[in-house]
Amino acid sequence: MKFKKNALLAIMLGISMLGFAGCSNAPAETTQEPAAQEEPAAQEEPAAPDQVGGVSLENPILVDKEAKTVTVLTQVNGKYFTEVTRHASVFKDGTNGAKSVFTAYADPVEFYDALVEIGAEPGNNMTVDNGATTHVEGTALDMKVTWNGAEKEYDVNEVIKDSNGKQIAFKFGGNLEMAKNKNTGCLSCLDSCPVGIISNSAYTYGSVEKTSEVTFMGNGDILPEDGTYIATVYSIAE
Repeated sequence: MKFKKNALLAIMLGISMLGFAGCSNAPAETTQEPAAQEEPAAQEEPAAPDQVGGVSLENPILVDKEAKTVTVLTQVNGKYFTEVTRHASVFKDGTNGAKSVFTAYADPVEFYDALVEIGAEPGNNMTVDNGATTHVEGTALDMKVTWNGAEKEYDVNEVIKDSNGKQIAFKFGGNLEMAKNKNTGCLSCLDSCPVGIISNSAYTYGSVEKTSEVTFMGNGDILPEDGTYIATVYSIAE
């Protein structure tokens, strides 16, 4: 009897051990957190075509007193890659608005005031009567251009070709009252001019259209296509 009792206890112990082993071998339940999804990087909106060099159709002229620069929004006029002109840049609403390499969105009065603001002084020595024998005077100015995607700022002498190979040498002629009266819109002319706000002192008035001493054309090998927005940057020459 004692033997049967011991055997029964042994069997029950074995069963309980098997149950314990089965429980201990069961895989532990784990709670897995879902992988966090990365937020997509914010995409910068590309600049509008007219936003270049700090100017735009909304703000077409920018004065930087510290850098002593005046930046004007313009557009390339591809017509003058193959035709001659005496105008570097003219306000779009002037009577000569379609006659320049660069069509400007700032008018002559705004341009004049901006140049005065950076410390340029007008020469005011040009008249229609003395133009053929007179070179424009006033503060010497540099002009550079750039556009979205340009490799650098290009000097005016790289983007406008002088048939004689001379350097364009702009000076602040002034001519504010003539500019208002004539309404040509001329900002920068390529021979000395009694109307343009600045003009090229390398030649006297009439050197392009009257004596044909020189011709000027835009450099289509460097400039972008017709209609491209350009920032024209004027500064006091060092």
